[in-house]
Amino acid sequence: MAEPKRRRSGGRNRTRTDVSSKIEQRPFQNLVRNFEPTKVVSDDEVEAVHEASLQILANTGIDVLEPAARQLYVEAGCTAEGSRVRFAPEMVNEVIKTCPSEFTLHAPNPAHNLQIGGNNVVFSAVASPPNVSDTAGGRRMGNQDDFRKLVQLSQHFNAIQFHGGYPVEPADIHPSVRHLHATHDLLTLSDKAIHAYSLGRQRNQDCLEMVRIARQVSEEKLDNEPSITTVINSSSPLRLDIPMLLGILEYSARNQVVIMTPFTLAGAMAPVTIAGAVAQQNAEALAGMALTQLVRKGAPVVYGGFTSNVDMKSGSPAFGTPEFMKAAMLGGQMARRYRVPYRSSNVNAANAVDAQAGYESAFSLWGAIMGGANIVFHGAGWLEGGLRASFEKMVMDVDLIQMMQTFLSPLEVTDSELALGAIDDVGPGGHFFGTQHTQDRYRDAFYSPMLSDWRNFESWDEAGSPTTDQKAAELVPRFLAECSPPPIAENVRAELDEFVSRRVAEGGVETDY
Repeated sequence: MAEPKRRRSGGRNRTRTDVSSKIEQRPFQNLVRNFEPTKVVSDDEVEAVHEASLQILANTGIDVLEPAARQLYVEAGCTAEGSRVRFAPEMVNEVIKTCPSEFTLHAPNPAHNLQIGGNNVVFSAVASPPNVSDTAGGRRMGNQDDFRKLVQLSQHFNAIQFHGGYPVEPADIHPSVRHLHATHDLLTLSDKAIHAYSLGRQRNQDCLEMVRIARQVSEEKLDNEPSITTVINSSSPLRLDIPMLLGILEYSARNQVVIMTPFTLAGAMAPVTIAGAVAQQNAEALAGMALTQLVRKGAPVVYGGFTSNVDMKSGSPAFGTPEFMKAAMLGGQMARRYRVPYRSSNVNAANAVDAQAGYESAFSLWGAIMGGANIVFHGAGWLEGGLRASFEKMVMDVDLIQMMQTFLSPLEVTDSELALGAIDDVGPGGHFFGTQHTQDRYRDAFYSPMLSDWRNFESWDEAGSPTTDQKAAELVPRFLAECSPPPIAENVRAELDEFVSRRVAEGGVETDY
């Protein structure tokens, strides 16, 4: 997302960019990884993790708290004692064979449809933090106004290809109707694919119906075209609770996307070793993946990895660590072993938009990309271990994602790219600034980070050179000013409005308060 190049104005000083100019972005695209993911263990060691996971499922088992899900497992050959289900390894191996390796996620705007799986890579913005912050307003509880602004930015940034949830929880809306208002905002302020939280059958049904209205398709077509995602988190260690299981039962039956993501913290909710933690993650993931196929063969499912470590002094989650990176890469190897799409995340534990936030996010993103992730959740805006969405961090992460997009683009080795003619024309001791070869390519030759100031030390003024957080804070209002909602047909908006009004009048969903 490079700003227009600054021109020299005599000597070393450069003029500042005209703030009225629109900030350039890379185009929206289905990204493709053009190189093999990194292996952190051998194929034999992948098999050892797989076999260990099957032993966990067969010997220890998993608590399955929803009776309808337990019954499906038992009918497939598992045994149940109370809520504890123990799995036959051969059943697990056989059932997951019908998981699709690749599928299309349909958006309200077909131009924003996404290919999931294979070598494709897509990014979402931050999702689910209870708090939000920016330089102007500081840290505050999530609210609908900030929610809408973050949705608008997620729509505006081409680097963010779908919504992985609420970019901040709009806590000023009552939980009984929050999903209705939030999903309405997502579908009217954006035309990218959206996400539903599996917090009960009725919420899932409401969100799916709203997506059907936004896409203006029949029930039958919706059931043949995955159009919404939901993340299913096992309650580690080794438990699948009722809301999560209902999410699988509801969405897999409708051929919608289940992203099965155990949230395992090594040393707290899983063994302290990475191998042990991933073995447990894998067991929980296999149990959920198998259920999706028992509900409906061929239902789209994504293997999610979210294993990290904890700070053993405080017990707090740690993100963007070497351990997180290794676990992300090993999780990718397990997903490829099962030939299913893989989800990872761009996360950090920093409390400010500072160096820690930058290097931990770079570690997380590198682990995700080199681990073969097809879906990268929390791609832009995550701060404070997931407790806060940051406007400035979103801008910083979009810059980072665009650098990664440039890295993912193919490296061409052709006669034109080898530039032998230009090298011969310049010869010894010359320079390439003015050659036709450079002039033909200078705008696209290199990615120009939008957060870089491009001024050398001698040209600093009394205030110095803007830091990354200061530059990001400067860009946030400019990006918000550039945001505009996508066009939506009057009949579609009217139908969405009517549905939300009716469901709100009915009371939404039951809550405890």
